[in-house]
Amino acid sequence: MATAQSSVGNQSDLAKMLAGIHTESGKDLLSLTAESPVLLVFLRHFGCSFCRKAISDVADLNPELSAKGVRPVFVHLGTREIAKAHFDFYKISEVERIHDPQASIYQSPAFGLGRSSPWLTLVNPFVWFGWLKGNIFKHGIGKIQGDGHQMPGIFLLKGAKIERKFIYRQISDEPPYRKLIS
Repeated sequence: MATAQSSVGNQSDLAKMLAGIHTESGKDLLSLTAESPVLLVFLRHFGCSFCRKAISDVADLNPELSAKGVRPVFVHLGTREIAKAHFDFYKISEVERIHDPQASIYQSPAFGLGRSSPWLTLVNPFVWFGWLKGNIFKHGIGKIQGDGHQMPGIFLLKGAKIERKFIYRQISDEPPYRKLIS
């Protein structure tokens, strides 16, 4: 985890970018960050057990997020219908979501989330350990829906500023959510 200055250039550039990103309900991200801090959670594809775990983790933290005035917003690669089904399943259907099938927000200069190597993901012992310790049994695994190699990330936004971020090194990383929102 790191405190970050945006690599977009400056706060004005980030503000313009956030103003151009709209949630599925039509709200722009800059307006949301002006109302309250936003925990922006970039997901992998919905067939990934680690993606499902991230939704579950945030659902479990939702009372704490609300108490701290932090709004979770998810960015996903899937269809709106598939996303709705997953968020309904984890009982957080009311959260704001951003549909980004081209991964343009993921790969923007502000967030710069890379892609994993298919070979390294398959043979990575940390990924296998993550599956074996229960993720695959609790959250299942499914068909790849979107870019199976897009890496996730989490950013705490306050206004037009990235306060903290967590960039995954491998898909099985366990984000320090509480440190991100402290």
